[in-house]
Amino acid sequence: MPSDDIATQLRSLGFRSSLVVLRTFIEHATHARLGALEICEKLVETERREREARNLAARTRIATLGKFTTIDRFDWNHPKTIDRNLYDNLYSTLDFIERGDNVLFRGPSGVGKTTLAQNLGLAAILRGYTVRFCSLAAVLADLLRRESLPAVERCLKHRYLAPKLLIVDELGYLPCDGRSADLLYNIVFRRHENRSVVITTNLPYKQWGTVFPGAACVVALVDRFSQHCHILDIDADSWRQKTQTPPPKKAKLRRPAWPDFDGKLGRLQSSSRRALEGSARPHFWLSVPRVAPKECLTSPPPGLTPGAGVLLLAPGSTPQRS
Repeated sequence: MPSDDIATQLRSLGFRSSLVVLRTFIEHATHARLGALEICEKLVETERREREARNLAARTRIATLGKFTTIDRFDWNHPKTIDRNLYDNLYSTLDFIERGDNVLFRGPSGVGKTTLAQNLGLAAILRGYTVRFCSLAAVLADLLRRESLPAVERCLKHRYLAPKLLIVDELGYLPCDGRSADLLYNIVFRRHENRSVVITTNLPYKQWGTVFPGAACVVALVDRFSQHCHILDIDADSWRQKTQTPPPKKAKLRRPAWPDFDGKLGRLQSSSRRALEGSARPHFWLSVPRVAPKECLTSPPPGLTPGAGVLLLAPGSTPQRS
């Protein structure tokens, strides 16, 4: 049977590998005279790699991690205070996901909370876990726009309860109403001790009530979330301020060069210098106003003449004492 027909039949049986890959493999096995067992082993390995790549691409797309700095490029010298050992343990083992523990990144704006949380999500994806990353505002907007309770429930189950790791970013930056607090509590309550939640915030627990003013469930929300929670407090200046591009310097405007004075003014300057030489009067300089040279001659400043201890200079020239 031709290799094209075999590859097509393998695809019809559910193989994810492309026709090109399957045909290339069959031709290689034919020319290398591989045995039946070896052909099966390599075929299974090829299909396994293809499915893993597809699953990774799908999980990455669903996670919506966005663009971020990978952990190997993170500047650990920038934070003044951070428990790096705790983060390295969480990142390398990911055992908190299996236990259903939570993680809290807490610190002011611009210190790397979101970046560290996104890297946890990426590590979980590479280990085969399902992940979803979103801001608190996006979660609430997605749920509140549903027109019925069944629609809210379907959205909750599919997007915010099903992932093994849920990352909620930016709690505390925008105020929310009581219904929003109930939705967040519903998520934390139903994931409690079963599936992990990672939250980034700029507020301590005691100030979470300011985000949901008047909500009765805030105390219960904090109590359940903090029961099995790893806290990473970060103290640092804003990284965005550190890397902010300085504004461009304004270019100095250069005054246009003035034409040389005519011979009459030149003779006047020379005579004035000779008159000032040996004089006991204090020498000072007067810059020529922005007028034409002839106007300077015909309309000198009142009471000041070149012979009276004042030397007229062309604009832009360097004054020198006699």
